[in-house]
Amino acid sequence: MIVERNVPLQPLNSFGIAARAAVLVRVRGEADVRAVRADAELGAQPTFVLGGGSNIVLTGDVKPVVLKVEVPGRRVVGETARHVIVEAGAGENWHDFVTWTLDQGLPGLENLALIPGTVGASPVQNIGAYGVELQDRFHELDAIDLLTGEVFTLGAAQCGFGYRDSVFKRAAAAPGDLGLAGRALILRVRFALPKDWQPVLGYLDIERRMEEEGVAHPSARQLYDWIVAIRRAKLPDPAVIGNAGSFFKNPTVTPEQCQDIIGRDPKVVHYPMPDGSVKLAAGWLIDACGWKGKSVGNAAVYEKQALVLVNRGGAAHPATGGEVMTLAKAIQTSVYERFGIRLEPEPVVV
Repeated sequence: MIVERNVPLQPLNSFGIAARAAVLVRVRGEADVRAVRADAELGAQPTFVLGGGSNIVLTGDVKPVVLKVEVPGRRVVGETARHVIVEAGAGENWHDFVTWTLDQGLPGLENLALIPGTVGASPVQNIGAYGVELQDRFHELDAIDLLTGEVFTLGAAQCGFGYRDSVFKRAAAAPGDLGLAGRALILRVRFALPKDWQPVLGYLDIERRMEEEGVAHPSARQLYDWIVAIRRAKLPDPAVIGNAGSFFKNPTVTPEQCQDIIGRDPKVVHYPMPDGSVKLAAGWLIDACGWKGKSVGNAAVYEKQALVLVNRGGAAHPATGGEVMTLAKAIQTSVYERFGIRLEPEPVVV
């Protein structure tokens, strides 16, 4: 167990917000978690699980013991009649893992390329992009109970996946409820990659690439390359401009609500969903309210994509968590007043 004290967290969160952790433990396996629990000092304190730091907003120093997930490993673990099962340690970089699967000749995750963060965080958020969500490729995961030290395995149904949601984001409302927020640390995740692979297309950006390059049936590697290029053109690199990716979830409304909005704003970007609801593009709603490029202190709305909030101050004069949240709340108020829709932030506010 590696224990560090008074640790700067600025390099450990993609927004680049300056904060410190009183205690940070580097977790490379379940033994490290059990050692924390057995420690007379650390075992009595609350904990905070930190992955890649790409989906958090720090509003101050972190007082709970920070468990920095660094569980390594990538391997093929088996197969079924229809799938190859691959496993990755929770501390692995997500994009590097996606790249590795393609290098092994195992397609299926290419639409999720270049999403920031770690493998362990991917089921927590049920990450998704370009028509694929993590739950579409998920097999099972191993996690450790932070209260008991017991390792357990969950399948897809037990993870309670929803849009950018899972059981890991929900607290237990009563004894016996399967709410695991703050209760579990994910160790390893396994994915079922299809043997009979078919490309997932249908998004305008992808269709434009197909037309531009004259490719009607792209390979997984072509799709991967296109999505990497599309994301790099739209989204700022956190290593250059601090950010937490898409800051708000795309809201869903009823068809009647959507028609009402279309009546007032015919250009609203919307997508019909299988359950009959309609998903609206949060970035379009924010842009329509005139927020693109606006700022509060050193926190700003990215001028190329209104869905992304950025740190304009850099490492020397970083935006504070307070500035980020003040800007976010002002955007929420503006969108609600114009469209009657409450935007929900994606990042965890600490």
